[in-house]
Amino acid sequence: MNKYHKTLKRILQKGKVQENKKGNIRYLLNKELHLRPIDLLEILEGHTVARNKLRDELDLFMQGERNTEAYRDIGITWWDYCGPILVNSYPTYFEQLPGLIKRINKEKRSSKNYVLFLGANTIDTNQQPCLSLIQFQIDRGKLVLSAYQRSSDASLGLPSDIYHLYLISRQIDIPLKSITLFLGNVHIYENNLKSTKRLLKGKDSKFSLNV
Repeated sequence: MNKYHKTLKRILQKGKVQENKKGNIRYLLNKELHLRPIDLLEILEGHTVARNKLRDELDLFMQGERNTEAYRDIGITWWDYCGPILVNSYPTYFEQLPGLIKRINKEKRSSKNYVLFLGANTIDTNQQPCLSLIQFQIDRGKLVLSAYQRSSDASLGLPSDIYHLYLISRQIDIPLKSITLFLGNVHIYENNLKSTKRLLKGKDSKFSLNV
């Protein structure tokens, strides 16, 4: 059982129940998911994610594309509920990422913490980024990527975020040592509990998006 699946199992076994306007959840607070390259391989080879769509989505994020129609044109419909424009959401912050990556690749300073902040408390938004911070550090010539996620839908969002972080790490010209996610609230929606149990038994599963 890979580390992602172990996280799902922990939520099912030890999670608390919380009422939520999007649907009740079973949740854990302040959990850490530390992934080495071998862990990433096990997760990405053993768990289905929409790789091509997620790669194209990240490209649009980094271009600062806010029009949801552009995402629909490449087969991504999960942003449609936000309306025609993503207001102060992922593209607003990810469009700063290409410049940051270029700077990291140029400087490669082990004494420097390179940080991308996502989101702010004082602005209107129709989709506050769940991923709140990404930090890049260089430790003895290897890349250590850390991310804080304020809220993580473990069934759908978490594997997608892991893949996005992996894709980001591939754009940096330094061998990857690890990716660590700090999960403020990691949860499974009530309507996805049965599908999660099926997944952990090795059966085909389909999850519902809660918005």
